[in-house]
Amino acid sequence: MTDITDPNALPLGIRRSAEMAAVFMIGDGLLGILQPTRHVELWRSDVAAVDVLVRPFAGRPGRRRGYGVVQLAAGLLLASVLTRPRSGAVHKPDTIRA
Repeated sequence: MTDITDPNALPLGIRRSAEMAAVFMIGDGLLGILQPTRHVELWRSDVAAVDVLVRPFAGRPGRRRGYGVVQLAAGLLLASVLTRPRSGAVHKPDTIRA
């Protein structure tokens, strides 16, 4: 199993993709916490495969808020372990030049 906390274990593109997933989880979690009813209603669907994902939260803003807290925590945890390679990196960190 790959250790995602090891900056040299995954290619930079994979780490960036994982951070995009973390950003999605953080944002979706915040919307679920702050606007649970509106957020669930927006995602209700006539397509059963889509609706099955949000149906458990319909009419239950507290449940959606709780899930939002879990999403927010998971997204922050995931983002916190993603870093650039320490040695032999192709890309150098950006620097500000005076």
